[in-house]
Amino acid sequence: MGPDHPQKEIYEESKHGIAFFANIDQMNLENAKWIVGEDYYAAPTCATCHMSATKNQPVTHDIGMRISWNNRPPISVRPEKSDEKMGLPGEDVPWQVRRENMRDVCLNCHNENWVNNFYTQYDGLVALYNEKFAKPGQELYEAAKPLRDLQVDFANAVDWYWWELWHHEGRRARHGASMMGPDYTHWHGTYEVAKTFYTHYIPEIRKMITKALHSGDQTKVAEAQRLDAKLSEVLTSSNHNWFIGQMDPEEAARRKRAAEEFKARYKD
Repeated sequence: MGPDHPQKEIYEESKHGIAFFANIDQMNLENAKWIVGEDYYAAPTCATCHMSATKNQPVTHDIGMRISWNNRPPISVRPEKSDEKMGLPGEDVPWQVRRENMRDVCLNCHNENWVNNFYTQYDGLVALYNEKFAKPGQELYEAAKPLRDLQVDFANAVDWYWWELWHHEGRRARHGASMMGPDYTHWHGTYEVAKTFYTHYIPEIRKMITKALHSGDQTKVAEAQRLDAKLSEVLTSSNHNWFIGQMDPEEAARRKRAAEEFKARYKD
Protein backbone atom coordinates (compact mmCIF):
# COMPACT_ATOMS: atom_id res chain seq x y z
CA MET A 1 0.00 0.00 0.00
CA GLY A 2 1.02 3.62 -0.38
CA PRO A 3 1.55 6.31 -3.01
CA ASP A 4 4.75 4.81 -4.39
CA HIS A 5 3.88 1.09 -4.38
CA PRO A 6 0.10 0.52 -4.34
CA GLN A 7 0.29 -3.15 -5.34
CA LYS A 8 -2.63 -4.06 -3.08
CA GLU A 9 -4.86 -1.36 -4.52
CA ILE A 10 -3.80 -2.17 -8.10
CA TYR A 11 -4.59 -5.85 -7.60
CA GLU A 12 -8.00 -5.09 -6.13
CA GLU A 13 -9.03 -2.97 -9.15
CA SER A 14 -7.55 -5.34 -11.75
CA LYS A 15 -9.57 -8.06 -13.44
CA HIS A 16 -7.56 -10.58 -11.45
CA GLY A 17 -8.59 -9.02 -8.16
CA ILE A 18 -12.21 -8.62 -9.21
CA ALA A 19 -12.32 -12.27 -10.30
CA PHE A 20 -10.82 -13.36 -6.97
CA PHE A 21 -13.37 -11.56 -4.82
CA ALA A 22 -16.21 -12.73 -7.07
CA ASN A 23 -15.07 -16.37 -6.99
CA ILE A 24 -13.40 -16.71 -3.60
CA ASP A 25 -15.69 -19.63 -2.69
CA GLN A 26 -14.35 -21.57 -5.68
CA MET A 27 -10.69 -21.03 -4.89
CA ASN A 28 -10.02 -24.17 -2.80
CA LEU A 29 -7.87 -22.02 -0.53
CA GLU A 30 -7.56 -24.58 2.26
CA ASN A 31 -5.96 -27.20 0.02
CA ALA A 32 -2.33 -27.87 0.98
CA LYS A 33 -1.45 -28.47 -2.68
CA TRP A 34 -2.36 -25.31 -4.52
CA ILE A 35 -1.29 -25.51 -8.17
CA VAL A 36 -2.79 -23.04 -10.63
CA GLY A 37 -4.61 -24.74 -13.48
CA GLU A 38 -4.90 -27.94 -11.47
CA ASP A 39 -6.32 -27.13 -8.03
CA TYR A 40 -7.91 -23.84 -9.02
CA TYR A 41 -8.34 -21.56 -12.01
CA ALA A 42 -11.14 -19.13 -11.11
CA ALA A 43 -8.68 -16.34 -10.29
CA PRO A 44 -5.09 -15.72 -9.20
CA THR A 45 -3.89 -14.19 -5.96
CA CYS A 46 -0.60 -12.31 -5.58
CA ALA A 47 1.00 -15.61 -4.51
CA THR A 48 -0.34 -17.42 -7.58
CA CYS A 49 1.69 -15.35 -10.01
CA HIS A 50 4.78 -14.65 -7.94
CA MET A 51 5.26 -17.62 -5.61
CA SER A 52 2.90 -20.56 -6.05
CA ALA A 53 3.59 -23.78 -7.92
CA THR A 54 2.51 -24.47 -11.46
CA LYS A 55 2.45 -27.81 -13.28
CA ASN A 56 6.01 -27.01 -14.40
CA GLN A 57 7.47 -24.96 -11.52
CA PRO A 58 7.83 -25.54 -7.78
CA VAL A 59 6.88 -23.03 -5.11
CA THR A 60 9.39 -20.17 -4.86
CA HIS A 61 9.99 -17.58 -2.17
CA ASP A 62 12.14 -15.45 -4.49
CA ILE A 63 9.48 -13.27 -6.06
CA GLY A 64 12.05 -11.70 -8.38
CA MET A 65 12.34 -14.91 -10.38
CA ARG A 66 9.15 -14.15 -12.32
CA ILE A 67 9.65 -10.42 -12.77
CA SER A 68 11.18 -9.12 -16.01
CA TRP A 69 11.41 -5.42 -15.08
CA ASN A 70 12.57 -3.74 -11.88
CA ASN A 71 10.30 -0.69 -11.67
CA ARG A 72 11.60 0.69 -8.37
CA PRO A 73 14.43 2.93 -9.74
CA PRO A 74 13.87 6.26 -11.51
CA ILE A 75 14.53 4.43 -14.80
CA SER A 76 13.21 0.87 -15.07
CA VAL A 77 15.97 -1.71 -15.47
CA ARG A 78 16.17 -5.45 -15.97
CA PRO A 79 16.13 -7.26 -12.61
CA GLU A 80 19.49 -8.97 -13.03
CA LYS A 81 21.08 -5.52 -13.21
CA SER A 82 19.69 -4.47 -9.85
CA ASP A 83 20.50 -7.89 -8.36
CA GLU A 84 24.10 -7.44 -9.50
CA LYS A 85 24.23 -4.01 -7.87
CA MET A 86 23.03 -5.49 -4.57
CA GLY A 87 25.18 -8.61 -4.80
CA LEU A 88 22.22 -11.00 -5.00
CA PRO A 89 22.30 -14.47 -6.61
CA GLY A 90 19.74 -13.32 -9.18
CA GLU A 91 22.49 -11.49 -11.06
CA ASP A 92 23.05 -14.77 -12.92
CA VAL A 93 19.40 -15.15 -13.98
CA PRO A 94 18.57 -13.10 -17.11
CA TRP A 95 15.22 -11.38 -17.45
CA GLN A 96 14.25 -13.62 -20.37
CA VAL A 97 14.30 -16.66 -18.06
CA ARG A 98 12.22 -14.84 -15.46
CA ARG A 99 9.70 -13.82 -18.10
CA GLU A 100 9.32 -17.40 -19.26
CA ASN A 101 8.71 -18.37 -15.64
CA MET A 102 5.84 -15.88 -15.45
CA ARG A 103 4.52 -16.80 -18.88
CA ASP A 104 4.30 -20.38 -17.61
CA VAL A 105 1.97 -19.09 -14.89
CA CYS A 106 -0.11 -16.99 -17.29
CA LEU A 107 -0.59 -19.80 -19.79
CA ASN A 108 -2.51 -21.85 -17.25
CA CYS A 109 -5.46 -19.48 -17.72
CA HIS A 110 -4.70 -17.47 -20.89
CA ASN A 111 -3.75 -18.34 -24.44
CA GLU A 112 -0.47 -17.50 -26.15
CA ASN A 113 -1.78 -14.45 -28.02
CA TRP A 114 -3.26 -12.96 -24.87
CA VAL A 115 -0.01 -13.33 -22.94
CA ASN A 116 2.06 -11.91 -25.82
CA ASN A 117 -0.29 -8.93 -26.11
CA PHE A 118 0.00 -8.24 -22.40
CA TYR A 119 3.78 -8.10 -22.58
CA THR A 120 3.66 -5.91 -25.67
CA GLN A 121 1.57 -3.38 -23.78
CA TYR A 122 3.64 -3.65 -20.60
CA ASP A 123 6.98 -3.25 -22.36
CA GLY A 124 5.54 -0.36 -24.37
CA LEU A 125 4.46 1.50 -21.25
CA VAL A 126 7.85 1.01 -19.59
CA ALA A 127 9.63 2.19 -22.76
CA LEU A 128 7.37 5.24 -23.02
CA TYR A 129 8.01 6.22 -19.41
CA ASN A 130 11.76 5.56 -19.62
CA GLU A 131 12.41 7.38 -22.89
CA LYS A 132 9.95 10.25 -22.67
CA PHE A 133 10.19 11.23 -19.01
CA ALA A 134 12.67 9.27 -16.89
CA LYS A 135 15.87 9.52 -18.89
CA PRO A 136 15.54 13.20 -19.91
CA GLY A 137 14.15 14.04 -16.47
CA GLN A 138 17.15 12.52 -14.74
CA GLU A 139 19.58 14.26 -17.09
CA LEU A 140 17.90 17.59 -16.36
CA TYR A 141 18.00 16.96 -12.63
CA GLU A 142 21.70 16.16 -12.64
CA ALA A 143 22.41 19.28 -14.71
CA ALA A 144 20.27 21.40 -12.36
CA LYS A 145 21.97 20.29 -9.13
CA PRO A 146 24.76 22.93 -9.21
CA LEU A 147 22.09 25.66 -9.38
CA ARG A 148 20.12 24.63 -6.31
CA ASP A 149 19.91 27.32 -3.63
CA LEU A 150 20.84 24.81 -0.95
CA GLN A 151 23.01 21.80 -1.75
CA VAL A 152 20.84 19.61 0.45
CA ASP A 153 18.45 17.04 -0.99
CA PHE A 154 14.78 17.98 -0.62
CA ALA A 155 15.59 21.56 0.38
CA ASN A 156 14.65 22.78 -3.12
CA ALA A 157 11.46 22.57 -5.17
CA VAL A 158 13.22 20.80 -8.04
CA ASP A 159 14.16 17.94 -5.69
CA TRP A 160 10.53 17.33 -4.77
CA TYR A 161 9.18 17.58 -8.31
CA TRP A 162 11.69 15.06 -9.62
CA TRP A 163 11.17 12.74 -6.63
CA GLU A 164 7.41 12.68 -6.95
CA LEU A 165 7.57 12.28 -10.73
CA TRP A 166 9.55 9.03 -10.64
CA HIS A 167 9.10 7.70 -7.10
CA HIS A 168 5.35 8.18 -6.75
CA GLU A 169 3.76 8.84 -10.13
CA GLY A 170 6.20 6.95 -12.32
CA ARG A 171 6.14 3.90 -10.09
CA ARG A 172 2.33 3.88 -10.07
CA ALA A 173 2.24 3.96 -13.86
CA ARG A 174 4.73 1.12 -14.21
CA HIS A 175 3.31 -1.04 -11.44
CA GLY A 176 -0.20 -0.44 -12.76
CA ALA A 177 0.81 -1.69 -16.19
CA SER A 178 2.59 -4.71 -14.73
CA MET A 179 -0.56 -5.82 -12.87
CA MET A 180 -3.21 -4.61 -15.33
CA GLY A 181 -4.65 -1.84 -13.19
CA PRO A 182 -5.70 0.82 -15.73
CA ASP A 183 -6.57 3.55 -13.22
CA TYR A 184 -3.11 3.33 -11.64
CA THR A 185 -1.44 3.03 -15.04
CA HIS A 186 -3.03 6.18 -16.38
CA TRP A 187 -5.10 8.42 -14.06
CA HIS A 188 -2.82 7.96 -11.06
CA GLY A 189 0.24 7.25 -13.22
CA THR A 190 0.99 8.64 -16.67
CA TYR A 191 -1.43 11.55 -16.25
CA GLU A 192 0.31 12.63 -13.04
CA VAL A 193 3.77 12.09 -14.58
CA ALA A 194 2.95 14.36 -17.51
CA LYS A 195 1.25 16.94 -15.30
CA THR A 196 4.24 17.18 -12.95
CA PHE A 197 6.76 17.18 -15.80
CA TYR A 198 5.14 19.96 -17.84
CA THR A 199 3.48 22.17 -15.21
CA HIS A 200 5.96 21.92 -12.30
CA TYR A 201 9.28 20.35 -13.22
CA ILE A 202 10.04 22.19 -16.49
CA PRO A 203 8.87 25.58 -15.14
CA GLU A 204 11.10 25.12 -12.08
CA ILE A 205 14.07 24.26 -14.31
CA ARG A 206 13.41 27.42 -16.34
CA LYS A 207 13.19 29.50 -13.16
CA MET A 208 16.53 28.17 -11.98
CA ILE A 209 18.13 28.99 -15.33
CA THR A 210 16.81 32.57 -15.34
CA LYS A 211 17.89 33.21 -11.75
CA ALA A 212 21.40 31.90 -12.37
CA LEU A 213 21.85 33.83 -15.62
CA HIS A 214 21.13 37.06 -13.75
CA SER A 215 23.17 36.18 -10.67
CA GLY A 216 26.40 37.82 -11.75
CA ASP A 217 28.22 34.66 -10.68
CA GLN A 218 30.10 33.44 -13.75
CA THR A 219 30.25 29.89 -12.46
CA LYS A 220 26.48 29.82 -12.09
CA VAL A 221 26.05 31.51 -15.47
CA ALA A 222 28.09 28.76 -17.13
CA GLU A 223 26.08 26.05 -15.36
CA ALA A 224 22.83 27.78 -16.35
CA GLN A 225 23.90 27.85 -19.99
CA ARG A 226 24.69 24.16 -19.83
CA LEU A 227 21.32 23.40 -18.26
CA ASP A 228 19.53 25.60 -20.79
CA ALA A 229 21.18 23.69 -23.65
CA LYS A 230 20.05 20.38 -22.14
CA LEU A 231 16.51 21.72 -21.67
CA SER A 232 16.41 22.89 -25.29
CA GLU A 233 17.61 19.46 -26.42
CA VAL A 234 14.82 17.78 -24.45
CA LEU A 235 12.00 20.11 -25.49
CA THR A 236 12.88 20.13 -29.19
CA SER A 237 12.86 16.33 -29.32
CA SER A 238 9.91 14.57 -30.95
CA ASN A 239 8.64 13.54 -27.52
CA HIS A 240 8.19 17.10 -26.27
CA ASN A 241 8.25 19.55 -29.17
CA TRP A 242 4.45 19.95 -29.01
CA PHE A 243 5.00 21.73 -25.67
CA ILE A 244 6.86 24.59 -27.35
CA GLY A 245 4.62 24.74 -30.43
CA GLN A 246 6.98 22.87 -32.73
CA MET A 247 5.04 19.68 -33.38
CA ASP A 248 5.54 18.12 -36.80
CA PRO A 249 2.72 19.48 -39.05
CA GLU A 250 1.72 16.00 -40.22
CA GLU A 251 1.43 14.79 -36.64
CA ALA A 252 -0.57 17.89 -35.69
CA ALA A 253 -2.93 17.27 -38.61
CA ARG A 254 -3.33 13.61 -37.66
CA ARG A 255 -4.24 14.56 -34.09
CA LYS A 256 -6.71 17.16 -35.31
CA ARG A 257 -8.45 14.60 -37.54
CA ALA A 258 -8.63 12.14 -34.66
CA ALA A 259 -10.17 14.79 -32.40
CA GLU A 260 -12.75 15.72 -35.04
CA GLU A 261 -13.66 12.07 -35.57
CA PHE A 262 -14.12 11.63 -31.83
CA LYS A 263 -16.36 14.70 -31.56
CA ALA A 264 -18.44 13.58 -34.54
CA ARG A 265 -18.92 10.13 -33.03
CA TYR A 266 -20.30 11.50 -29.77
CA LYS A 267 -21.96 14.75 -30.87
CA ASP A 268 -25.45 13.36 -30.23
